[in-house]
Order: sequence, then C-alpha cells, then structure tokens
Amino acid sequence: MLHLLNLLAAIALLVWGTHNVRTGMLRVFGERLRSVLQASLRQRLAAVAAGFGVTSLVQSGTATCLILASFVGKGLVPAGAALAAMLGADLGSAAMAVVFSLDLSWWSPLLLFTGVVLFVSRQASAAGRVGRVLIGLGLITLALQLIAQATQPMMASPALRTLLAALPAELTLDIAVGAALTVLTYSSLAIVLLVAALAEQGLLPGSAALGFVIGANLGSALLALLATRAAPPAERRLPAGNLVFKLGGALVAAALLPLLQPLLAQAWPDAGTRVVAFHLVFNAALVLVFIGFTGPVGRLVEQLLPDAPPQRGDRPRHLDPSALATPSLAIACAAREALHQADLVETMVRGIVPVLRDNDLALAARLRRMDDAVDELYVAIKFYLTQISQESLSERESRRWTDIVSFTIEMEQIGDAVERALQDIEDRKIRKQRRLSAAGMAEICDLHERLLGNLRLAMSVFLDGDLDGAQRLLQEKARFRDLERHYAARHLGRLRENTASSVETSSLHLDLLSELKRINSHLCSVAYPILESAGALADTRIRPAAAAAAAEQPAR
Repeated sequence: MLHLLNLLAAIALLVWGTHNVRTGMLRVFGERLRSVLQASLRQRLAAVAAGFGVTSLVQSGTATCLILASFVGKGLVPAGAALAAMLGADLGSAAMAVVFSLDLSWWSPLLLFTGVVLFVSRQASAAGRVGRVLIGLGLITLALQLIAQATQPMMASPALRTLLAALPAELTLDIAVGAALTVLTYSSLAIVLLVAALAEQGLLPGSAALGFVIGANLGSALLALLATRAAPPAERRLPAGNLVFKLGGALVAAALLPLLQPLLAQAWPDAGTRVVAFHLVFNAALVLVFIGFTGPVGRLVEQLLPDAPPQRGDRPRHLDPSALATPSLAIACAAREALHQADLVETMVRGIVPVLRDNDLALAARLRRMDDAVDELYVAIKFYLTQISQESLSERESRRWTDIVSFTIEMEQIGDAVERALQDIEDRKIRKQRRLSAAGMAEICDLHERLLGNLRLAMSVFLDGDLDGAQRLLQEKARFRDLERHYAARHLGRLRENTASSVETSSLHLDLLSELKRINSHLCSVAYPILESAGALADTRIRPAAAAAAAEQPAR
C-alpha cells in the first residue's frame, strides 16, 4: 500500500511540475508568445516553427491551441495557417518528452535549489518568475526518479505480475484510457512521461504503452475541444481541425502498430526510450503528412462551423471562457469587453443633449434602459477577471488587470450619472413643459461637446496607456472644472436679471452642470494609474504656502 501511495504522489508531483512550468512560462513570455505566433502565421513552415518553439517553452500544446484559436475566432488568421502552427506545437511537446526522458537526475537538485533561491529572494521580479519555471523543471525530473523508485518494489510482487499478465491486450481500450488520463491531468506530456517510466520498469507491456501514447495524443486534441466548447463557432475551428489530424494519425498508427512494434524494438531496445521515440515519430509523421492539407481542412471546418449570427449589441462579446487558461489572452479579452462597455456609455452620454433639446421621452427611456446593459457588462467583466489565475499574471498584466477593473467601475458610475441626468430632464423640464434659456442651452452644449472629446480621449488612454494622453486628460479636468464654475456664475448673473426661463429651470441647469462635471471626473480617473506608475503625480494640488497655512490654522 505504501508503494502505491508513493507512486500516486510521484504522479501528482509530475503533473504539478508541468503545471508550474506552463504557468511560469506564460508569466515570463505571455504577451511576447502571442506576438511571435501572430507574426509567424503567414507561411506554413514558419507557422510550424513558431508552434514548435512556443510549445517547447510553455510545455503545453493546449495553451498554444487556445491562443491560436482566439486568433482564428477574431479573424486575425485563417484556420489553415493556425492548423500548421498546431502541427508544430504537437511536435514541440513530443520533443520535450524526449528531453525529459533523458537521465537528468543530476539536474533535479540543481534546478530546485536555483529556482527556490530565485523565487524566494526576488519573487516579484522577472528573475523570480524564471525561478518558478526552474522549480517546475526540477519537480518534473524529481518526479520521474520517484516513479522509477516506487515501481521497483511493486515489480517484485508476484500478484501484480499475475494481474498484468491477465489484462486483455486490447489496443482500443489502451487508447481510450490514455485519452481519458490526458483529459483528467490536463497534460499529454505528463502522461507520456508516466507511461515511459512505467514501461521502463516493466509495469506496462510494450503494445499497451504505445496504445497509451496514441491515446495521449488524441486526449490533447479532445482537451482543447472541451476547453473551447462554450466559445463562438469560429474559435472552435482550430481544435476541431486538430482533432481531425489526430484522429487520422491515430487510425493509421493503430492499424500499422503490429508492423511498427518490431521495428521500434529493434531501433530502441529500451522500453522507456521506445515510448517517447514513438511519440516523437508519431507527431513528426503528422507534420510531414498533413502539412499539405492544412488549407483544405481549414476550409472544411469553416464550413462545418460557420460564424454565429450577430449578438445583441448590449451583450458580452469578447469574454471567451476558453481564454481563461491563458491569462495574457484573457486580459486582452476583458480589455476589449471594457471598450464595448465604454461604447454603450458613449451612446448614453451622446444622447443627453438631443433629449434636452428635443424633449424626446422615447429616446430618454431607451437610453436609461441602456444603463442596465452597462451594469450587466460591468458584472460580467468583473466576474470574468476574478476567474483569471493571479499567479500566472506578470507584473505588467497584474497592473492591466487592476486598470480594467477601475475602468469598468468608472464606466458603470458614468452610466448611473447619465441615467440620473435623463430622469431629471424628464421630471423637471419635459413633463413640466419648461425650456432653458438660449444662453443656458449653449453652455450645456459646449460642456457636453468637451465631455464627448474627453470620453474619446479616456478610451484611447485606456487602450494604449499613453502617458501624453493621460497628462492631457488631467489638464482637461482642470479646464472643465473652471469652465463649469464660469457657466454657473453666468447663470447666477441671469438670475439676478430675472430672466424668466433661467428662473424656471435654475435648479435643473445647475444640477446638469454639476452632473457633467462629475461624469468628466470619472473619465479623468482613467489617467491616474498611468501617471502614478510613471511617477508623474504630485502628492497634493495645494500650493506649499497654502498647505503650511492650513496646517497652522488649528493651533491659532
């Protein structure tokens, strides 16, 4: 029983090690990996090379598949080009299995020691994230040693040998079990390494081990398909096309396995080496055979999975659940949805003046209903962001995560402010059949036009984090505040002159000026995180002399 527990613990350590390497690499290279993939998909061979390189780094063909699927879903690349990259990704995963199958026992203590020192001493830096990757690599090599040690006593058990001999030699069952284990552990690399270790110790017959490898390859394709099951049809095309390649390869490999086994045994007498070599040969054959069919298969899956009909404009469009496994991609999805929310807010803000000028109750009601959609998007974006693994985010991505949350909060509060303003216009002007003075209407229109300009600037600053834009936005806040005060003073002047329309709508006029200023303040808040990270914010706006006088005031 103790040996079985040791084996299970070693398997868990192997899975955890591959998870650590994957998340660590995504934190170090996440955004750059996306850029490399996107830039390399124009030619088939370059796409294969890019897929190979990226997957060799992140130790996960599934993660690469999800990144590529998002590109296909957004129309950035055709499905055929992404399928070529996926062939390279699967080959990269197989190559890493070969590397880890080598005798790396002396690497394990070195990797663990170096990784822990880097991670503990410089956890928040890039060196700390590299340390996390080294810890994962050390755990993988250590787990493989522990699996070998745990299986040696088990092999001496006559009961276990009798049980293994009694197992049916059913290739279909072996493939199914290999696929199921891959889906459960979320890692074909871990399963192939485990099968190689068990085969080397004699716990798995040669034919069963090779069947498990075929199943692990099928399982990796199924895993990506399951991860994108809730995604739009366009994003499911790549996993579906990859599954077509894997199914074709699995059928051919299963049919030829009786002929291949003697050749493999002759080329690689060691059972463990034979397993990882077969895994590499299988994926290399897929590249050679199917590289010429990526275009036709891409067009086939496009026909089988046509684009979904357009969604309602007020529903979440970009919160892709399948992207959550790749944090850098999920952050990009959340940012796009935040801009969608801002588009709805812009429509609401733009409608204030038409409602005020034309007494349009129908437009006012429609705009106020849009606030519910803005609130729903805020809740959806916030929930989506909470599902992103914080440990997989780089420092820059963590800041972006915070910026997105702050931006959506500001947009939600602007929506509430617009709804209040529209309700005031309905209750205190339209239904009471009052009108603003010509001068008062001109003042509100001027502030409103400035507000729309600041809204567009705030969206631009949020999108690209431009420091100059953030500084201009904060300067606009001061100008807007001064202008609001100026217009309020002019309105009071008209009251002293007993202008009838100004007297009737005085309270509404001042409240609208105040509401527009409040909305502008929410917009300008977008600039603060950018200015703060650049060290461009002062501690206080109060002049030093005034601050000193204020500090002395209580003592007098």
